[in-house]
Amino acid sequence: MTRCISALLIALLLAGKTLAAQPQQQQVESPVIDIQITGMQPGWAYLIGIFADQQFRADSAQVDGEGRMLFQPKEPYTAGLYYLWLPDKKALQLLLDEDQTFSLRTRAGELVAAMEATGSLENELLYRNLKFEEQYSAAVTEASSRLDQLAPGSPPYQKAKEELDELVEKRKAHLEEIFSQYPSAFFTQYKKAGQNPEVREVFKPDGALDTALQVYFYRTDFWREVDFSDIRLLHTPVIANKLQRYIKTLTVQHPDSINASAKFLVDQVLDYPDYYKFFVNWIALQYQPTKSSLMDSEAVFVFMVEHYITQERAFWSDSLQTWAIQKRAGEMAASLVGKQAPDVKAQGPDGQFYSIYEIEAPYILVFMYNPTCDHCIEETPKLVRFYREWKDKGVEVFAIALDTEDAEWKGFIARNDMDWVNVFDPTNRAIYGKYWVDITPELYVLNPERKIIGKNLKVHQIEAVIQRDKQAR
Repeated sequence: MTRCISALLIALLLAGKTLAAQPQQQQVESPVIDIQITGMQPGWAYLIGIFADQQFRADSAQVDGEGRMLFQPKEPYTAGLYYLWLPDKKALQLLLDEDQTFSLRTRAGELVAAMEATGSLENELLYRNLKFEEQYSAAVTEASSRLDQLAPGSPPYQKAKEELDELVEKRKAHLEEIFSQYPSAFFTQYKKAGQNPEVREVFKPDGALDTALQVYFYRTDFWREVDFSDIRLLHTPVIANKLQRYIKTLTVQHPDSINASAKFLVDQVLDYPDYYKFFVNWIALQYQPTKSSLMDSEAVFVFMVEHYITQERAFWSDSLQTWAIQKRAGEMAASLVGKQAPDVKAQGPDGQFYSIYEIEAPYILVFMYNPTCDHCIEETPKLVRFYREWKDKGVEVFAIALDTEDAEWKGFIARNDMDWVNVFDPTNRAIYGKYWVDITPELYVLNPERKIIGKNLKVHQIEAVIQRDKQAR
């Protein structure tokens, strides 16, 4: 059984993302893009546009027997990077800005190496770079392969290392030459935004390399070359790729770290609506419940909603929709890891009322389930076995039945020999707004101070959470 974020919430966040993805037409010249690929088989070619992490079909053209195709729409294309998917399943890249009248000539099997771009500075620069990158990649692969076969520190190894370093410097020089000659070109903005920052050499007072500070500077420098006033970059893969790497790879996957990274980034684009809208929606959607394996993904979702999807800042939604998201985030906020656990008081099978806070055991497992839920039927016997092993080690279970009936609930207890604290409130008033449940069974762990130290757990993970808490004391 699933008790997840409302359909309204998902629809709203996705709508915020989709609305931003609509191409924004610019007043530029009507396109006439003439492309010929010698040796290309006839068929259809498709021009694929990009918005952040989405792709859409922007146009199509028929390829004739001479490998020729013409793109000549009535309206100009949105500035950005495009992929041209060809009949043989290969692809070309096109960089479109204001100048959308140009020609490309190349050969099948040598799409990049044989390319001649005429009438478009952006594509001349693009293919000048792509040709260099093809040669560079081949040379680096060969040099790296040789390096792997040599003894570290030996003269041949040192020579091969110097050759590799020289290749890297040549690539830097190649890009710097283009950047300095064409500082205002779209290609320059696009390529600069995609570069990784240099790793700074920083040292501790004792002279040792400070790797922790290196990582810190690398992350803070990561967006330095991105011009957030340039919305053309959102129509290339660069921004979405950087965001994915920044949040998912360069950031430790712990809610506190993710929230800090999100704040550092989003606060930079408060005055850039297109970037703000995309970043906020992307991060919130990545960590919505059921969409992330992070133990407390709700903490990230709640942070994004409370700080950025607000009445003042969520310009893409109306006040009622924003209120609905804020309300749902508020319901999640009460049961985040590290928070004081809410108490629940409800009736047991004997008609008596039982409370979490009346339990004296140091560790309490708050187990929420539905008797007809397949996963609950599978996990409950595992929890029963765990409880019997750990009952005398200071663990008690407070099991809350959800969305069921009295006879069904009591029958489930009997079948599974659930001799712990069992409660059921058919009105759900006893648990409303206290413990967030996205998918049943849901399992929380409370420590002796009744702080939440674990949630979204499987039975086999409980012991590690308890032991970690004990060791921290």
